[in-house]
Amino acid sequence: MATAAFIDRSEGIAPARLPRIGMFALFLALAAAIRARDFGNPIIHVDEQYYLLVGDHMLHGALPYVDIWDRKPVGLFLIFAAIRLLPGDGILAYQLIATLFAAATASLVARGGMRLGASRAGAAAAGAAYILWLSLLSGRGGQSPVFYNLFMAGAGLLTLRLPELARRTDRQAIMASGCAACLFAGLAIQTKYTPVVEGAFFGLAHLWFLRRAGTSWAAMAGASAIWAALGIAPTAAIVASYYARGPANFQAFWFANFASVALRKGYPAAKITARLTGTTVQLSPFIICTVVAWRARPRGSETLLAFGWLAAALVAFAMIGAFFDHYALPLMVPLTMIAAPVLGRWRAALAGTAVIGAILFVFHLATEPDDRGSAYRVAQAMAANDGDECPYVFAGDSILYHLARACLPTAYAFPSTLAYEPEQGATGIDEAAEVRRIMAGRPPVVVTLDRPLAPWNRDSLGVVTAALAQDYRLILSVPREDEHLLVYRRRDRPQLR
Repeated sequence: MATAAFIDRSEGIAPARLPRIGMFALFLALAAAIRARDFGNPIIHVDEQYYLLVGDHMLHGALPYVDIWDRKPVGLFLIFAAIRLLPGDGILAYQLIATLFAAATASLVARGGMRLGASRAGAAAAGAAYILWLSLLSGRGGQSPVFYNLFMAGAGLLTLRLPELARRTDRQAIMASGCAACLFAGLAIQTKYTPVVEGAFFGLAHLWFLRRAGTSWAAMAGASAIWAALGIAPTAAIVASYYARGPANFQAFWFANFASVALRKGYPAAKITARLTGTTVQLSPFIICTVVAWRARPRGSETLLAFGWLAAALVAFAMIGAFFDHYALPLMVPLTMIAAPVLGRWRAALAGTAVIGAILFVFHLATEPDDRGSAYRVAQAMAANDGDECPYVFAGDSILYHLARACLPTAYAFPSTLAYEPEQGATGIDEAAEVRRIMAGRPPVVVTLDRPLAPWNRDSLGVVTAALAQDYRLILSVPREDEHLLVYRRRDRPQLR
């Protein structure tokens, strides 16, 4: 990975160097073992299904936000588009690449833990914990933080070097470190926008230590301009590309990326409380280790920098306000680095974390059904009955279009965008009118759920319900977690399979 390669060429990363290749191989084997149960599963999480769908359509000329709509940055879709160039249908490929990213990030976590004073055992435990907790927090596959955490871990590890560089008054090294850290943060921002908070912290930390190394104010101003430019460069390149495509495309890009998120409706307080409670329980070993680390912290600035990074990550976690469990995945990098010295020093902390991790892992194994068979059955029914027309997944899994090799009846192919109430009024269109347009085209097959994953958009639901009652017949019902996927075929079409 590029981030790890850059860090490897830097000086003085840790007081005692880990055998890096061996440690990476260990983490890779562990990541593969933990994640193997999901290899080939097309429906690990609704988000990454859609990332793969968008990436695949980009290779066929689709323009994000115009031809296929979402709010995530283009950089994330480019990752999946690149993965789609590998052999196969992209499903196993993205999961294997995500496993490589998880192992590489764990390697940087271990090295960051050693810089904070951890023993090799504590550092290894922290890296292993990072890999395990990815899966516990809905990062079993290719959620965006599984990829961008590598960039943030690289930027954070460079930031932890700053006290040593300042003591050596190595201004040139601090300048180079700031360039790399800000570029890494910029790459992360083009994978999801919330890392901008951590990126800002890394830049400010570099400025602080650049001043402590004796740099003039004029030179600091120049450095801050360079670092800011590198941080915004990936996003600026995307903005420029959409601007060059004309006003309509630029407006679509701007609305989807920066305006629509503020229009989404909030979730009920009870649901937010339940999500936060569940996430807090799962993070409890690291919260305890963080408290212990703060109370036992050495006088060195490295630990203060790590806690500052954690604070920035917490701000980013709270920014959107939905508090899904996978929103906590970016917290795992600073949390596990901070926990590493505690895990290596106190056997009770290591044993407690291992026991809680094992319990949570078994719980997730027991409660997370493997519904890949259902997805393939629905996709087969779609392909057999679509007659080369575009089926419509009103509610369910967007990957069904990909599995069925089906065309999309709408640019708003992520089902919740048109089907669920939190998105109502947040897409820049009349969602029910778009559903009405789709159903007026008489899609040959319609897929929906018997119970919604969020409150229905009642206007959209009314359109679909009326059309299904009049023109469609239920041909298949299969389990999907606690609900069922329902497949309806238009009445005037012969059932082929």
